Amino acid sequence: MKKTLFFLFLSWNITSLIAQDVPTSVSLDEAIEWGMIHNRTMQRADMELKKAQKQKWETLSIGFPQITANLNYQNNIEQPVSLIPAEFFGGPAGEFSEITFGTKQTAMGMIELKQLLFDGTYVVGVQGIKHFLDIANNVQEKTQLEIQRIIVDAYLGAIAAQANVTVLDENINTLSKNVEEVHQLFRSGFGEEESVEQLQLTLTSLNNQLDYAKNMAELSHSVIKLLLGIPLDSPLELTDQLEGLVLKNLRMEEEDPGYANNIDLRIAENKITTEELFYRLEKAKGLPSLTAFVNGAYMGNNDVFGFTDKDQKWFGSAAFGVRVRIPIFSSFGKTASAQKAKITLEQAKTAFDEARSKVYYEYEQAKNNYRLAIKKHFNTKDQLNLAERIEKKNKTKFFEGLATSFELRQAQIQLFSIQQSYIQSMQAVVIQKTALDIIINNNPQ
Repeated sequence: MKKTLFFLFLSWNITSLIAQDVPTSVSLDEAIEWGMIHNRTMQRADMELKKAQKQKWETLSIGFPQITANLNYQNNIEQPVSLIPAEFFGGPAGEFSEITFGTKQTAMGMIELKQLLFDGTYVVGVQGIKHFLDIANNVQEKTQLEIQRIIVDAYLGAIAAQANVTVLDENINTLSKNVEEVHQLFRSGFGEEESVEQLQLTLTSLNNQLDYAKNMAELSHSVIKLLLGIPLDSPLELTDQLEGLVLKNLRMEEEDPGYANNIDLRIAENKITTEELFYRLEKAKGLPSLTAFVNGAYMGNNDVFGFTDKDQKWFGSAAFGVRVRIPIFSSFGKTASAQKAKITLEQAKTAFDEARSKVYYEYEQAKNNYRLAIKKHFNTKDQLNLAERIEKKNKTKFFEGLATSFELRQAQIQLFSIQQSYIQSMQAVVIQKTALDIIINNNPQ
């Protein structure tokens, strides 16, 4: 329970909903729908999908024209000195003259247009855009399925706890009347004190169970509010009942739907495609890249800062060209990277086979658990009918003096226990059906 509450407090932002209209009553379907919007985990998954969509354009833009501009100002505080043979200026041979070239200050502005013509890594990147969007969509879908499962469990826990309180209330009211009747018989001299004590013992036990059940019902109700992002002081009625949910979920598909659409399998397939792309990327790094460019520049020179003067002279230049980058030798580094990527690809394929085996087992287990839950539900229902008849017969025999108070108490305890089992069997049917739906990637409920 502590872990569940910790997860809920981590995953949900209640304060953001205080100013919004919140529901005062929800069915299970409505609870799931509301949770899909206000769950912070779901919101983070949505943001990851939006990031992947932005990454798509970021990747594509690499192959589109790129324009850059550069502004450069340089002040030569001390100009470099060059030595030139003195005989160039009529001086003696073997001596050198000290000369400085250029001006003390230089300013230059340049703009360049580049266009990628070919790059193997870019080609692989463009081919992988749709794949990485698929990954983001699958992650979002898995998050959604997990949130649905948590909401279903919490909703069922809340209505099962309330059903338990209702049953205990009814049992206590009935048993209180029995205790009063037996007490009257004892005071009239037609019964034993032990009979009163036996029934009183059962009543006390039920009252203790009711106190615990009420606390659990209140806690479960708070959990579903937390899970849906609803303030704890807001009223919330859960409109679905266990019986109705069981009727909706008492069905097995006539044709086996299989598990080909299982989200974990699809994510494992994504992993194979990802590693294939990385392998191709490593091989593409050994291909040449080709880029065309056009640039233009203006340069001004001066001994003092006068670049803003109208009479400042600027000298222009322009160029067009193509740059070719050819990887020649990397000391086998690229070869090792490609081989490593290939090994990783084989690991992904092995992981997919393992995932498929695991999902097959989980699918078969989920089908079996669902069938057993249905069978146990009907068996428990039959047991409940039988226990009610046994308790009724023993009550009649007791008041007719044909059964002891101990026998009546045993029949009542048996009935109360089966009533709890019946509530749990209804809860189990819906939980197991939800688990099966998630594995085959059917929308639960």
